[in-house]
Amino acid sequence: MSPSLSKYAWLSIAAAILTIAIKSFAFFLTGSVGLLSDAVESIVNLAAAIIALFMIRLAEKPPDEEHLYGHSKAEYFSSFLEGAFIFIAAFAIIYSAIIRIIHPKAIEQAYLGLVFSGLASVINYVVSIKLIKTGKQHRSITLEADGHHLMTDVLTSIGVIIAVFIVAVTNLQILDPLIAIAVAANILITGFTLVSRSVNGLLDRAIPQEELTIINNILKKYERKGFSFHGLRTRQSAQRRFVTLHVLVPGRWSTQKGHDLLEKIEKDIRDELPKTTITTHLEPVEDPVSKEDISIERK
Repeated sequence: MSPSLSKYAWLSIAAAILTIAIKSFAFFLTGSVGLLSDAVESIVNLAAAIIALFMIRLAEKPPDEEHLYGHSKAEYFSSFLEGAFIFIAAFAIIYSAIIRIIHPKAIEQAYLGLVFSGLASVINYVVSIKLIKTGKQHRSITLEADGHHLMTDVLTSIGVIIAVFIVAVTNLQILDPLIAIAVAANILITGFTLVSRSVNGLLDRAIPQEELTIINNILKKYERKGFSFHGLRTRQSAQRRFVTLHVLVPGRWSTQKGHDLLEKIEKDIRDELPKTTITTHLEPVEDPVSKEDISIERK
């Protein structure tokens, strides 16, 4: 992972601090529990951004004697913890909303509060677009998750702003805590998505089908030249892919000739899918034993 990615985590931290200040001011102006829920989510954003920075730096570390495959899976822990923080924030928002239903309170200076809340949403929108774009470009699940989290914050902020505006116009105070509960339900869905994605990554899920198709197309090119393959296995570790496969060649080939073929195949795959670690195994096509080690558990 490029060390420069950490600067985007700092960008997320700066945005979170700024929006916390703005949204908290909007809450103190209005007393709206809906705006309070928005501010609480920004606090979660800050905690998540700090974790993301730490995990990105950890994932950047090169392999060592205890982590020979590198530290890229650290990004999954960041995404998982961010999902966990979202759950905590959601339940805190629901609790505050229930208290407000039991003890109603009129919203004050609603329009001024909405102006500040809208400003915070614009900041989050700009930063979220940048994080999502950079995360996809560099295959960083941490930055992408952080960006999607901020985008969720933007969408919920819009809902809160509309609700508070309606309350100010209609004086239906019950809408304020109800929209806060709706916000909480929405971010719970985001939290579940992040946790599920992280768990799948930690369980060594295969690479996406479109990337697997690219590999198969490369292998088909060699199959047309008379070579065959089996035992293809893949797994995703944050932005890094791991691919293993067996290449069958005539048994009379020299070690050098077989090695040259494997180098060409591996290079073709890496050219199409950067940051892919490939392990190939050369086998004689005439030997029946070659087909006995296709499964992960050899007989």
